[in-house]
Amino acid sequence: MRPSYVLKIALIFVICFINTGAVLANGKALYKEYCASCHGVELEGQEDWKTPNDDGSLKAPPHDARGHTWHHSDRLLFFYSKYGGDEALKTIGVTGVKSAMPGFKDVLDDSQIWKILSYIKSTWPKREAEYQKKISDQDAANQ
Repeated sequence: MRPSYVLKIALIFVICFINTGAVLANGKALYKEYCASCHGVELEGQEDWKTPNDDGSLKAPPHDARGHTWHHSDRLLFFYSKYGGDEALKTIGVTGVKSAMPGFKDVLDDSQIWKILSYIKSTWPKREAEYQKKISDQDAANQ
């Protein structure tokens, strides 16, 4: 293998690694600014998150392995974040459930939403991450 070829591969790897690190750092900062007030700084969710609020709306779940975020496809998580819980639930045929999750389409651009989701996903243990990737791949194949 020629040294210049090896150097190019190494450079590509470093650029990808730095970019991934930057994306996750930016996603974490955006998460703390826009999501942590409800979902918790450590992704822990609201206390007693499985019990609905007095108005019947759902509380903010944890985004770590204890929650159910990793049960959903990337497409649904993106849609949920962009348009809000009620709109996302309607698109998958869920009725009779009231979500307190607002949409961020007027606050965050698509790239920022993806960065937040990338940060959240980066915190999951291997089993949850692999399960969520499988669901996302299946969902993408059905589109």
